[in-house]
Amino acid sequence: MPLKIKPKEACELDLISLGECMIRLSPPGHQRIELTPYFEAWAGGGEYNVAYALSRLGLRTGWVSRLVDNPLGWFIRNHARASGMDISEVVWVPYDGVGKRDRIGLNFTEVGIGVRASVTMYDRGHSAAAHMKPGEVDWERIFVERGVRWFHTGGIFTALSETTAQVVKEAMEAAHKAGTVVSYDLNFRSKLWTSEQAIATTKELVPYISVLIGNEEDFQKVLGFEVEGVDENLKQLPIEAYKKMVKRVVETYPHIQVVATTLREVLSGLLNNWSAIMYYDGQFYESVRFEKLEIEDRVGGGDGFCSGMIYGFLNNMPPQDIVNFGAAHGALLQSTRGDTSMVTLDEVKHVMKGGSARIKR
Repeated sequence: MPLKIKPKEACELDLISLGECMIRLSPPGHQRIELTPYFEAWAGGGEYNVAYALSRLGLRTGWVSRLVDNPLGWFIRNHARASGMDISEVVWVPYDGVGKRDRIGLNFTEVGIGVRASVTMYDRGHSAAAHMKPGEVDWERIFVERGVRWFHTGGIFTALSETTAQVVKEAMEAAHKAGTVVSYDLNFRSKLWTSEQAIATTKELVPYISVLIGNEEDFQKVLGFEVEGVDENLKQLPIEAYKKMVKRVVETYPHIQVVATTLREVLSGLLNNWSAIMYYDGQFYESVRFEKLEIEDRVGGGDGFCSGMIYGFLNNMPPQDIVNFGAAHGALLQSTRGDTSMVTLDEVKHVMKGGSARIKR
């Protein structure tokens, strides 16, 4: 069954997302955290990245979260505003001068190279977003009065605390009731919760989800569906095994209309094979495969695919174009530093159609 997406004219926003945005601190190049004399600062977070990218691609997007009213919160505010994203629904809380009550989460990320993998170290405990509680946001007003065509959130924000999981359910219920498409990126993070916790929590959310996104680990750790025959080091990912897994997902949850996953074969820290598959309306669609894709920074690649796929649906693209657009956007996003998209619509279309990297003058 095709997705029923509200017409653009009936809504104020094409998409709104819910999640935490952190400040990422990375050593320049491929330096180590403990040895670098200075850090590059970036804003980013799984759900935030999707709304940010879609705003850059020309859609009307918004983002909901909880931020501290201090210079670090303003850093995120300024980054969001630069994309044109609506942040009027963000909950702002006062700064206590120390960060005991609420703080902005940080993450320290090393960009890997060769046989050394990229590494993320979290410093996000007790963040303002993690303290978000049901009732702080008027979801009915957002989805009914303002009108939203698509709502996106994911497992990272859900995992932050018991109350954020409750907020996700509250928002999903309101979106589902209003006829807004709900997408959810499973995004398992072992540093935030166990697989058992993820499965128990996510089962309560699945009834409201129409579009499900994740990679091989996500489906296993968050929903309990294993991909048979996957190489332990992810150097080879059998597509047919993925399709069998997706079929089990939709048989178990027949109301889910779209299941999509990225396929990343890690050849080295800076060289990956990259593609995606999407199940929609009873059929599978495989994206263009990017062989030996050179990676500048892999963080955010999955969000790039996710936002590209959503762009395709919101613009009524054919399914094959949708998965190709998503894969091309994800590939391009990994060509720049930082979590968020620096990609233009014309660049995505160029790569999607097989365009080369020949210099443009």
